[in-house]
Amino acid sequence: MSEYALVTGGSRNIGRAICGHLVADGYQVIQFDVVEPEDNNAASFVRVDLADAEATAAALAEVRQGRRITRLINNVGIGHVGSVEETSLEDFDKVMRLNARAALQCTQALLPGMREAGFGRIVNLASRAVAGIPGITAYAASKAAIVGMTRTWAMELARHGITVNAIAPGPIDTDMYRDMNPPGSANDRRIREGIPVGRIGTPEDIANAASFFLDARSGFVTGQVLFVCGGLSIGRQA
Repeated sequence: MSEYALVTGGSRNIGRAICGHLVADGYQVIQFDVVEPEDNNAASFVRVDLADAEATAAALAEVRQGRRITRLINNVGIGHVGSVEETSLEDFDKVMRLNARAALQCTQALLPGMREAGFGRIVNLASRAVAGIPGITAYAASKAAIVGMTRTWAMELARHGITVNAIAPGPIDTDMYRDMNPPGSANDRRIREGIPVGRIGTPEDIANAASFFLDARSGFVTGQVLFVCGGLSIGRQA
């Protein structure tokens, strides 16, 4: 019987790497995204704007037909630069809608199948920003919501054989990182110079962590937030 995994925001960057790893791990992978995949990684692509609740509901209903999807990676997200004074309510709602609400909606849709199977793996993408980084109020808030939901869902769903964990990436070489920290800028140099392991992270670093949480053998690990950050969560290089 095929084992299905759904990855939101799977066309590029971290989502693309996760899809590639899951295909290699033997899963039938479905990826949701608003943009076409960068390459053919053998995942099944569904175009959907996950900020649109009705479109998301329709896409979820489509992929559930004839499939029981027991692995979910809530990866989709957008960044937003702005201090507390600079963050408009519209900006805040836009970030929360995609980064947090979409995770809730996708999880709710797949839970009946997971409960029926007595098995499920949910991985949510948080961020090191939950520890506090100036200038990204809306983004940090959305990722803090992801951490809170992860811990709450883990407690609610453990008795059904469903684990829920989160990955909190540090600086990862993605389009979002480069948009927020242009290559060669003072901020980019400061971040890179402060990473204890001496390099910026890659999408594959995050995909490796996701593969662990999604494995059937990881059933005694739930409610955890794994910082994949090159050591930045414990301090910066002097």
